[in-house]
Amino acid sequence: MTDKNKNIFYALMFLAMAGWGASWVSAKVLSAYINEYELVFFRNVFTIITLLPVLLYSKKSFHINLKSFILVVVASIVMIAYMKCYFLGTKFGTASLGGALVTTMIPINTFLIMALFFGRRIGKKDIFALVLGGLGVLTMLNIWSFSHEQIFSQKNIYFVLASILWPILTIVSSKATKISPMVFTFYMYVISTILVMIFFVDLPNIDYKAFDWIFWLNILSISIISTTFATTIYFVGIEKLGTNEVSSFIFLVPLFAIVLSVIFLDEKISLSIIIGTTLTLLAVKILNNIKFKRK
Repeated sequence: MTDKNKNIFYALMFLAMAGWGASWVSAKVLSAYINEYELVFFRNVFTIITLLPVLLYSKKSFHINLKSFILVVVASIVMIAYMKCYFLGTKFGTASLGGALVTTMIPINTFLIMALFFGRRIGKKDIFALVLGGLGVLTMLNIWSFSHEQIFSQKNIYFVLASILWPILTIVSSKATKISPMVFTFYMYVISTILVMIFFVDLPNIDYKAFDWIFWLNILSISIISTTFATTIYFVGIEKLGTNEVSSFIFLVPLFAIVLSVIFLDEKISLSIIIGTTLTLLAVKILNNIKFKRK
């Protein structure tokens, strides 16, 4: 890849991370219109419609073996549970806290799960990073207020659960080695949509008349920009630039979530969120050996 093409792709990665950050703002807005299962349905429908042409254009094989299909079903169930926690945490809490807390906890929890259940080695550097990340998380949860109601509030519990469910989803997805990650994701959206339609969503009784332009703007944003576009750019980035270089862009997600929450939701950002986010981002950098290159 030439320097010019790299610069273009860096710009696309920047926009993709902005899309992921914006998804927290959209979820907060949409919580006034629909419940968590309806969000999964509408988001997935538009994602499927827009992701399919991308897969066809890139000539991805849609073949799936039995093992991968079983993993898709498991991943779909975990994804629904994640979306429930993600949505309800944002509904009862703030988009800025969710975007900062969940995004920074995911890589830390992924490391812990891999160490506890899959034998990943923990060095002295990792222990330091985990302690630092733990302090950051506790700061974001405002534990230093020593208020039981604040620490164990509904929103905090949902956010913590979401940060555990996403690493599980990632690990389950990684076990499907004989299928493209994008195709796996496509099937996951299809299966999860079918599951919520059967068990959780009553389509005829949804109040469609209440859906104004604000609703459609945010549902299309969370589907097309935050999911189809951002996910496609992320996967292509891994192929073109490598996992380590692409991982460095993840640091932009909590920043965008916080900034966009202030701009569009008029949320007030506490010092504890700023300090906690900084500590956990530093911990993630150390854990994953992420290096930033200067041009």
